[in-house]
Amino acid sequence: MMGQTTKRDIVKLAIAHKETGRVPYAIHFTPEAEELIQPYFPDEDLQLAIGNDVYRIAPPWWQWCNVPESYSGYASPEVLPDTVGTGCYEDFFAKIKEVKQKTGCYILTAIYGSHFEKANFARGIENFLADMAGEPDFAEKLLKFIIKKNMVMLENIAACPDIDGILLGSDWGSQRGILMSPGIWRKLIRDGERQEYDLIKKYGKDVWIHSCGDIEPIIPDLIEMGVDVLNPIQPECMDIYKLKEKYGDRLAFWGGISTQNVLPYGTPYEVMEETKAVVAAMSKGGGYIASPAQEIQDDVPVENVLALIEQLKRI
Repeated sequence: MMGQTTKRDIVKLAIAHKETGRVPYAIHFTPEAEELIQPYFPDEDLQLAIGNDVYRIAPPWWQWCNVPESYSGYASPEVLPDTVGTGCYEDFFAKIKEVKQKTGCYILTAIYGSHFEKANFARGIENFLADMAGEPDFAEKLLKFIIKKNMVMLENIAACPDIDGILLGSDWGSQRGILMSPGIWRKLIRDGERQEYDLIKKYGKDVWIHSCGDIEPIIPDLIEMGVDVLNPIQPECMDIYKLKEKYGDRLAFWGGISTQNVLPYGTPYEVMEETKAVVAAMSKGGGYIASPAQEIQDDVPVENVLALIEQLKRI
């Protein structure tokens, strides 16, 4: 790859808000959808076979264990659950090095359910939203515990020189708006997120954030906190073209192609036309990694998936 423009180079230029000869893309699938599309690319790593510029890989992380029964009740619990580590660092680092050397891809290690969602996984989303409103001291205690665990894990991951970006995921929004008031988000969520972003930046990595739903009220906060790339920018609940106009000089976007309407219900031609229109608008001046707004599910016809890939390879 010496002396050549690599896939990583193209993604880095896009994140830096510079137009490139082509627009980078990164498509991913749910396990069920992957089973449907994999036969069209037999015996190949699907991310590489379809030409992704970003290679997404999950790192070793941690999860809850021995969650007390009290966590399923309405009243806030008095104790914190136990945790257990998952994954193997040796295998993780070896896979990253192999992909980077063979393909020149941008390496993104993705941690979904990293903070707010981690609390939901322990308490259930209804209980934890109630905690945030009625028992903020417990909610803060649980969130701080999560960040403390996350920071140890992130330090191990971010030090790897072959990783280019780290994605943290917590769904703060619904399709009708943010799940909590911006004030509560700033009081209980923001500081922990900032600690994570600062650590990632310390090691020279890009900060990618995944949050479903309409989270526009806190996008200025995310920019100020140092977020580089926002995903998935769902067109069903946010005007992605207005997002580009308002924030596109300070924030890069990954996603935006409808996974609720065009991909599952359109024709291959409509998929290609929608893809062409979204990419043209969102990539103006750089700052865009093309992709469906969510992982492709098994309700999307295979011919539409192939049309999407074909169109992205042309751009």
